[in-house]
Amino acid sequence: MQKSSLLAWVLLFVLAFIWGSSFILIKKGLIGLTPEEVGSLRIVAASIFLLPSAIKRFKYVEKKRIVYLISVGFLGSLIPAFLFAIAQTQIASAVTGVLNGLVPIFTILIALFVFRQKQTRAVYAGVIVGFIGTAILISAGEGNSLNGINAYAFLIVLATICYASNLNLIKQRLNDLHAVTVTSVSLILVGPVAATYLFGFTNFFQKLMNGAPEIGISTFYISLLGVFGTAIALIIFNKVLQMKDALFASSVTYIIPIFAVMWGVLDGEKLYLMHYVGMVAVGIGVYIANKNRYKK
Repeated sequence: MQKSSLLAWVLLFVLAFIWGSSFILIKKGLIGLTPEEVGSLRIVAASIFLLPSAIKRFKYVEKKRIVYLISVGFLGSLIPAFLFAIAQTQIASAVTGVLNGLVPIFTILIALFVFRQKQTRAVYAGVIVGFIGTAILISAGEGNSLNGINAYAFLIVLATICYASNLNLIKQRLNDLHAVTVTSVSLILVGPVAATYLFGFTNFFQKLMNGAPEIGISTFYISLLGVFGTAIALIIFNKVLQMKDALFASSVTYIIPIFAVMWGVLDGEKLYLMHYVGMVAVGIGVYIANKNRYKK
């Protein structure tokens, strides 16, 4: 294995651990903060962390790239941050981590319909199996039953579509930019939007000044999430994306559920038989689709 390939795999596993831990951090943040506060604070923390780098690199970015970087900021960071936080008010963090595994499937579909990349028949079979697993997870209840639809799961599905669109956008339009440039500049472009919402439309500042213990610890968890789960993780992710292709980079979602489920179980979340059936189906579907993604 070449050094570049080995490095790509190492970075992929580091990224999986960071993102696999994100869902439990969101859960802890929601103890003292609203979903809107969690989503906006996450982006504000990441933007502040990357501000020095962004200022240094912004002047080298061509004006025609700005619209793409704004799109990356919204699709790859801001919108999903809100969607995941809202969804996790009603969905276990472990299940959220597994549903996040739909990213490669939507990456394939967007590449197919938008960028006209031909696919094998096996890819379509994988997509179908993946969506069956998703349907099971969305409707899985206690015990072994399928007893209704959890509409909040569709927010996670929407977030994965955002991530997949972002993947293809970076690969097609920004692949020649340094990973740190893409991450830092895109985040400071949407950071003011998040900050305006956080301090202008929520009670976050007042709650923080009141000094309630749960507010402080929740703020710490989400700030940690912003720095590691958004800023540093996106730098690693964009680096992997540039070293390999969009599907290899999105394959991090094979590994994320392992850490997400581990943290969820350690935190006392109950998973039932149908949850595991759905998880396995999603994993198999993504594997089949990714393994056979190019038409011969």
